[in-house]
Amino acid sequence: MQLHYGLDDLKNINFMDFLPVILPFIAIGMFLVVFALQDLYRHRKSRENILLWTIVILFVNTLGAILYFVVGRKESGRS
Repeated sequence: MQLHYGLDDLKNINFMDFLPVILPFIAIGMFLVVFALQDLYRHRKSRENILLWTIVILFVNTLGAILYFVVGRKESGRS
């Protein structure tokens, strides 16, 4: 009985079988990032910390875009 798997066992996995499952998540994540950056650019005069939000959106990926929509859009009271 094998209790753990080694790196050699990864060679036997066909990762193309997982592509139909993973691809929608990647597409939705990329859409959120692009949409968040577009919204940040459109409202750059009324937002604070534009550089910080750009870095968060790009490097934290999907979670960064969600944080921007939840927290970043309410950051400034100016229109």
